[in-house]
Amino acid sequence: MFWSALTVGALFGQYASAQNMLRFGCSQLTIERADPLVSPGQNPAPHTHQIIGGNSFNLTMEPAVYDPPSLSTCTTCTYSEDFSNYWTASLYFKSPENGTFQRVPQFANFGLQQDGGMTVYYMPYSAKNGKMTAFKPGFRMIAGDPTNKQNKYKPSICHRCLGNGEGFAPCDAKDTSELPTKFCPGGIRATIIFPSCWDGVNLDSPDHKSHVAYSNGGGLGTPNCPSTHPVSIPQVMYEVMWDTGKYSNTAWYGSGKQPFVYSFGDSTGYGQHGDYLFGWKDNSLQKAMDALPAGNCANANCGVLKIQSAADAMKCKKAQQVVEDVGQTGKWITELPGGVAVN
Repeated sequence: MFWSALTVGALFGQYASAQNMLRFGCSQLTIERADPLVSPGQNPAPHTHQIIGGNSFNLTMEPAVYDPPSLSTCTTCTYSEDFSNYWTASLYFKSPENGTFQRVPQFANFGLQQDGGMTVYYMPYSAKNGKMTAFKPGFRMIAGDPTNKQNKYKPSICHRCLGNGEGFAPCDAKDTSELPTKFCPGGIRATIIFPSCWDGVNLDSPDHKSHVAYSNGGGLGTPNCPSTHPVSIPQVMYEVMWDTGKYSNTAWYGSGKQPFVYSFGDSTGYGQHGDYLFGWKDNSLQKAMDALPAGNCANANCGVLKIQSAADAMKCKKAQQVVEDVGQTGKWITELPGGVAVN
């Protein structure tokens, strides 16, 4: 059966509602070569990221010192108490004709109003008896690995070709770890699924991964957290909608080739990754997680949280701290920002 992008979005939206998970949009805050987790203080960081969330995002965000809720004056997210920062790599089209680059624009996910950015989920898949422990101030983590060159993270990092045959659940059998090698008229949806279990002690780790774990080796969680990471935490997931419809020349696709490359030089898609830095105000996220089992909190209609308008969320912007041309909408650049090589 052929599923349209709208149908799939509607079905998953209904599924999210039935599961009483948070699903909300966050518009673009800034696009720049900054990464306070992997390369704190480095100006510029190695590759371009698209960042959403609180406008206190900074080149350095030291856990014990930097408090996003108190330092932010606005957030690009639906829930106005969420000053967390979420970021991923940007996607570029590399012209097969002359090798120049154009940053691929984004579009809003089904049922949301947003300016670029991402759809963010907080899901209860690993909850035992409906109980989850919200993240603590200073918590941060990474999913995926930009150095990955093989099909290693399929359950957690995947791409969906929209308008050319879809699946349903995120990272299911119809998704691919790699960027699709066929034209996707409805765009490409990149999904990044974070771990759902925590060691209960460390807010971070040297690799930004060891303090958390997947309950089933990757992908959507189960209530079976390993003994090393026994605490069930909300499972965070990003969806990024890339507007690839205008790149329609059939000669650019097939036989293992496609014209897109991530900002860190990856033309396979295997290295897609996401960074998360917690910044919910006070105990607002814990209140939302406690409300999930009772059905009082679903999608972007959680009664225990404060909701702002899409217009207000889209007004929240931050000027580049690393000032450079990262490829403005529709503009061509001769190389990836930072001169990153394509591989």
